[in-house]
Amino acid sequence: MPEMKAALGTQADATVFRKLATVSYQTSYSHRGGFYTLTSIPRFDTHGLWCCRGAWFSRHGTLLETATISVESAPAGYLVGELERVLQVPAKDALRQLVQAGRLHRESYRGLYLYLARDRSRCQEQWAARQAQEPSLDSHQEEYRAARVLFYSLLDEQQRRLYAGLESLKQGHGGDRQLAQALGLDEDSVARGRRELLSREVQPDRVRRAGGGRPRAEKKRPIS
Repeated sequence: MPEMKAALGTQADATVFRKLATVSYQTSYSHRGGFYTLTSIPRFDTHGLWCCRGAWFSRHGTLLETATISVESAPAGYLVGELERVLQVPAKDALRQLVQAGRLHRESYRGLYLYLARDRSRCQEQWAARQAQEPSLDSHQEEYRAARVLFYSLLDEQQRRLYAGLESLKQGHGGDRQLAQALGLDEDSVARGRRELLSREVQPDRVRRAGGGRPRAEKKRPIS
């Protein structure tokens, strides 16, 4: 702002903003939005980011929007430190705000918070992918984890629940908790899948039970 004031020969912020209103520009997500650039100048990288003179700009605009999209698109979500290394700015407070606003989800992971997409299906995929990244005892376990993540990502909601229930049966005591942690499901969902398999209450033609989901919207007739 001081540089733009000097270039325009003014001391008034309003004069600068009137000039900016006539061009297409964006502000940095770093330095509290204190840097400005014309939208035609940035050459964004694969993360949608661009740095100039130490100031960081994003294709997505603000830090909150950038953090949201970055977490949602990350294959295995982000820990705070991981996201900060990508964005090159502190992100802990922004992530906290996004969780409180219901725009992101977080899970405890090895004593830290892992930030994941709010969408349940996407969140489960990210959580499973994160679990697959953990060190394995041998190459066979590592290959199995990777294959399980890939297979799990191809299933619909009912199939994921039934698969988790089947794997829980194989684990025996404590299987519900182990599968819930591995796949990012609620323990109740794993237990439900297990019960459905044992009782053969499976509906192969449905993802959800009849009556599930949002109620059908009824068209209102205009009052004459």
